[in-house]
Amino acid sequence: MRHLTHLNYIHIVAKEGSIRKAAEKLSITSTALNRRILALEEEIGSPLFERLPTGVRLNTAGELFIQHIRYQMQDLSRVLSHIADLSGVRRGHVTISISAELSGSFLAREIAQYRQEHPAVSFDIVTQTPEESTASLSKYEADIAFIFGPVALSDITLSATVTQPAQARMSAAHPLAELSSLSLEDIFQYPVVMPKDTTGLYDHILMGASRKSLSIPAIIKTDDFGFMQHYIREENAICFHIPLADGENPSLSQASQDVSKTLKTGECPLGVAHIACLKGRTLPVSAARFLDQLVYRLHQLYPETAN
Repeated sequence: MRHLTHLNYIHIVAKEGSIRKAAEKLSITSTALNRRILALEEEIGSPLFERLPTGVRLNTAGELFIQHIRYQMQDLSRVLSHIADLSGVRRGHVTISISAELSGSFLAREIAQYRQEHPAVSFDIVTQTPEESTASLSKYEADIAFIFGPVALSDITLSATVTQPAQARMSAAHPLAELSSLSLEDIFQYPVVMPKDTTGLYDHILMGASRKSLSIPAIIKTDDFGFMQHYIREENAICFHIPLADGENPSLSQASQDVSKTLKTGECPLGVAHIACLKGRTLPVSAARFLDQLVYRLHQLYPETAN
């Protein structure tokens, strides 16, 4: 499989956009890496990269070749995963692209459970927008995408879909913590930590506020939902999230320092969360089994809305 090593060099250079950066990542000299690329280009009979003052980028031939490389690497990963299963030890690596709104205890709990049974499987979790997630699937950079928001379906298969309402999160000592449900007018009496406008949740809150001609008293905007949860304990502020991020206990945080409150019916449009993969792709066993686990768990948590 020595030739795959050289293919991986091309893949890393294309990803980094720089021979120097790729060489650092591969722990070889940039001169040696450049020689190997030139040798491969000579063997193919065409340059693969445009050399720019700021680095390199794939040309048309390179774009075609990189697709071949991704197919080769993924096919090898799938075969090795099947071989590992034959030996009774599931090995592999799973890359998940996830919307910022969905990062939380649900996915952490599912990965921990999976690794209890299969400790030789490792994971990469990459936070991306829905558009970036679908692109990562198409480029074979992600095995599974966990997306909050609309999805272009041309090359994507939706394995599960659930509706998700926006919820307000606050300290258990907050004046609104005793109310059973909240309006946006209630919430906007207090400082608000808002998600950035690159997130689907921001759009839902904004649509709800626009319907009522309300101004959002945002004191901070961030796409780090972990930061939001920590910050509301420091100031009498409120942030928004979706129940799925907290998995099986969406009304109360693990630390019992925060509470989550539903919004009154019609305050904001419902959002949609999807588990997706690339249409027509056969996933490695480790990724395919984890995907099955996620879909099963969603149907357990949301039997009425999960598709």
